[in-house]
Amino acid sequence: MFAHRDLSSLNDLEMQVYRFIIRHPDSVSYMTIRDLATRAGVSTTTVLRFCRKMHCDGWSEFRIRFRLAQEQATPPTAPSGPGAMLSFFKSIHNAEFEQQIAQAAQMILQADHIFFIGAGTSGSLGKYGARFFSNIGKFSHHIDDPYYPVTPSVYTSALAIILSVSGETEEILRFASQFSLSHCKIIAITNHDSSSLAKMADFTLSYHVPQTRLDDRVDITTQVPVIYIIETLGRTLASMISH
Repeated sequence: MFAHRDLSSLNDLEMQVYRFIIRHPDSVSYMTIRDLATRAGVSTTTVLRFCRKMHCDGWSEFRIRFRLAQEQATPPTAPSGPGAMLSFFKSIHNAEFEQQIAQAAQMILQADHIFFIGAGTSGSLGKYGARFFSNIGKFSHHIDDPYYPVTPSVYTSALAIILSVSGETEEILRFASQFSLSHCKIIAITNHDSSSLAKMADFTLSYHVPQTRLDDRVDITTQVPVIYIIETLGRTLASMISH
């Protein structure tokens, strides 16, 4: 609501109004213009000038717009509790999931070069996955920068394990396309088996847990299923290597 350009036009007294408002966001929406002016140490005329510079006709309009902006900006409460995790573990407690893990592990075993690819939180998990696989004897690399240059020579007998909650991240899809066009196998670990990434992959392991966002940019969907899948793949692969 407060654009930098608008704030830069405020004089010292008007800036006092702004500072008071942002320090008392829960109470100013219920104040009269006289109450605000007294508390901020300015005149009602100053408050009106402030409102007009914020593109409002007066204090009443500003107060309503400010309250609406607060309500829209308030993040939803993130669900908590073990329900989602219990549902996930129940859904994989079957022979079908074990078969999927075995099939993916076989693909990994046959590849000469393993790359874990992800961005943000998925990039951090990719780093963990590469280390976990390397610990069991299958040397792996991780790439957490979607713009990291990959030379053509690495595509020979390579397999990419691509991590993405949504499976729709533009930069990750570009990387997937790059591997796919070079005839490299792709295993996708994603929350949605109908996502674009899943459709591009040769094999998909999906976990189907409720996606949780604090706003349009912050995704805090649990990554416990991803860690479990990575470790289960690694242990299955270790068993194959030992035999």
